[in-house]
Amino acid sequence: MGAFEDQSGKVSAKIFKEDLLEYCGANRKEVVSGPRFGVDTAVIDLGSGEALAVSSDPLSLIPTLGMEVSAWLSVHLLINDMVTTGFAPQYAQFVLNLPVSLTRDQFREYWKYIHQICEKHEIAITGGHTGQIPRQESTISGGGTMFLRAPKDRILSSDGAQPGDSIIVTKEAAVSSTSLLAMAFPETVSEKCSPDVQKKVANNFWNLSVLKDGLVAAKSLQPKAELRAMHDVTEGGILGAINEMAEASGCGFKVDKNKLPVSEEVQKVANLFDIDPFLSIGAGSMILSVKNGMEDQLIADMTKEGIPAVKVGAFTEEPDKCLLAGNDITPFLFDGVDPYWNAFFNALKAGWK
Repeated sequence: MGAFEDQSGKVSAKIFKEDLLEYCGANRKEVVSGPRFGVDTAVIDLGSGEALAVSSDPLSLIPTLGMEVSAWLSVHLLINDMVTTGFAPQYAQFVLNLPVSLTRDQFREYWKYIHQICEKHEIAITGGHTGQIPRQESTISGGGTMFLRAPKDRILSSDGAQPGDSIIVTKEAAVSSTSLLAMAFPETVSEKCSPDVQKKVANNFWNLSVLKDGLVAAKSLQPKAELRAMHDVTEGGILGAINEMAEASGCGFKVDKNKLPVSEEVQKVANLFDIDPFLSIGAGSMILSVKNGMEDQLIADMTKEGIPAVKVGAFTEEPDKCLLAGNDITPFLFDGVDPYWNAFFNALKAGWK
């Protein structure tokens, strides 16, 4: 039997709804927010006005890019999900399914960086499982789960967008996908774009955290009343993340494609690999749903903290999802396939270095 879906990466909304959503174990009343497509965290009522937020994600192990890069990617993608609540994570568990080709020195280096990043952000590692798996040569080395405890009435969820809310995007499109491509194929990117472009885009990798974005937003605006929801950008890029927020919140959207932020350097790398930057993995950018009229305050507070932010559109009561470009209005259509994966493997097959 082959793959159950003709794509790599995260399963589609269709598979999620048909094969997973109806089979989630016992129905417990203290689960305030459970599994939903496009929702970053679960929320469990602890009583006394507090709740536990929980989120899980795969871990990355990419020996060609090094242990520090792998650890940074693994931990910060978990943090990015958690901070969409408006709070920073406090605890973490890691399950490491490591390839047998990994040396003990490499493992020590990888784990040291995971420890250092967690220590810096005051995240306690509370347990997990570690082992080596024969014939496991994937760049996905297991999974991690993070937790935080916070006042129940202040925890945000990415399904909280409301019709009329403004859509704010931080930083720019395709931060992680283009940086990883520039790091994986430095010679080709330098030759076909320029050494300066390769260096700038590769260095974007260290900006893929949205921890600061989320905490600044939660301080700038009143959670739920003014700051309705946040969603970090992963597979499917900025537009995929906006679409997920709309689906989860029961809204449509109108987005001005000309306002979507992308730098000249990122666009050049995206063009080289023939990927749409607005539909490509974009960790490092955050989507925020903000009460109409509060955009200027949020953008000003973000700017003070050195975080670029821009209004790109609004969520709508009508279910239609539209892209505006000048006088043209087109429906947003997306098959759920992020172009990054094919771009990466096609570059490998082509012998790019």
